[in-house]
Amino acid sequence: MAKMIAAVIVCVLVLALDITAGILGLQAQAAQNKTKKVTVLFIQCEKPVYKAYQLGLAAAVFLVVAHAVANFLGGCACICSQLEFIRASINRKLAATLIILSWIALIVGFSLLLAGAMSNSKSKTSCGFVHGKTLGLGGIMCFVHAGITVAYYVTATAAAHEIH
Repeated sequence: MAKMIAAVIVCVLVLALDITAGILGLQAQAAQNKTKKVTVLFIQCEKPVYKAYQLGLAAAVFLVVAHAVANFLGGCACICSQLEFIRASINRKLAATLIILSWIALIVGFSLLLAGAMSNSKSKTSCGFVHGKTLGLGGIMCFVHAGITVAYYVTATAAAHEIH
């Protein structure tokens, strides 16, 4: 019973961290959208928004912490050979698949948040190709990461408690 309560607490913690990261990413995008922009064809000039920089960095930190908590407490769901994969339980196969998807979501979300934050770190107006909605997309990836990572933690915990 205590293990189940601990698992629920970990899932809630990871969800809270990822959802906070997602909200911060969306707020950073909203702050960036309030600045004046001049666009000619694909070239856009805009003033950086320090609040978007702060929120984007904070979102990236929350995303990494959520990932670290789930992976550290979820344990390793590694499958190192084809024979091991064939013999593995469905929980272990699913956990191995989800950990890979979790890392992909982390890399994509973190890259988007960091790119969006860094574009707002300068003190002068900058011009370049249209940046799009990197902070908003990074925030959305935090929500995707939440679902995948919680599913990973649940399946990894279930696989660890199976009788071999």
